[in-house]
Amino acid sequence: MATRGRIGIQLSDGSVLSVYHHWDSYESWLGRILRTHVNSKDKASELIDGGDMSCCWTKHGPEYYSARGEDCPPRLDSTLAEFLDKDNNEEYAYVWKNNEWIACCMNQFNEKDPEVVTIPSGALLV
Repeated sequence: MATRGRIGIQLSDGSVLSVYHHWDSYESWLGRILRTHVNSKDKASELIDGGDMSCCWTKHGPEYYSARGEDCPPRLDSTLAEFLDKDNNEEYAYVWKNNEWIACCMNQFNEKDPEVVTIPSGALLV
């Protein structure tokens, strides 16, 4: 089952530039990949600049939708609150803010509000 997510970076004006991520977006995989391998503002910006993707980490690099001819540029939300709006998001949301990744479970399938979740420690063997 696909666990959909959004990966974003908070810009200096408070807005958030983000992209869709289709596969394995739960914190124990995507969160750990982001924290281990996309561990700077420059790397986060470079990943997001490619647009929406199937997966951000494969043996060949990110699998961007643009590689198959789709035009899916990053989305710009004017505030962090807009980015984290439950009706405006996927199952998980990640934002690079203050030099670290923040992960949120958006609780798309229940009545609970979105909540910050802990990214497990340790790198994945990839």
